[in-house]
Amino acid sequence: MTLTQIDYDYYQWLIAQIKTPSTRSFNDLFDRLHNTEFVWIVPNDDNRVQDGLDLRYHFAGDKRKKMSLEGVTLLEILVSLSIRVAFTAGGDAKDWAWTLLKNVKLSKASDPLVGNKANKVEDIIYALIWRTYERNGQGGFFPMKYSLKDQTKAEIWDQMNEYVNEMYRH
Repeated sequence: MTLTQIDYDYYQWLIAQIKTPSTRSFNDLFDRLHNTEFVWIVPNDDNRVQDGLDLRYHFAGDKRKKMSLEGVTLLEILVSLSIRVAFTAGGDAKDWAWTLLKNVKLSKASDPLVGNKANKVEDIIYALIWRTYERNGQGGFFPMKYSLKDQTKAEIWDQMNEYVNEMYRH
């Protein structure tokens, strides 16, 4: 696939939606997230796909048709979720994006991603996509301390809301 200028600009815009520590670079991580298609396997998670597509519209309007992207990337899911959490829980979406990366243990995945570090990142991404993380959400975007529900079977929207509710209860 040949990337167009609008694809590149969009990718840069997505990265700018995440507040990262200024002392380290995370380009390899963001590349991996952007090159991984989000696959929804739980009913209603297709709504998160629509959120990713809505980001493209927000960024490019009608020019989005010139983008060469197919499917929605995990980077788009991260950014769109951070916007949803900020709306629901308050705070800044850029901070929430970084919190979600911390929740999945990717906040230390700075450049370069090679060897065991790269393998660990791939394992985390696999767990996110295929929901092989813990039943309580540990290893996912929304880890819970007190949930009785199996988070691997709950739609992301419900996970997010339960996570926010738990924050306010405790």
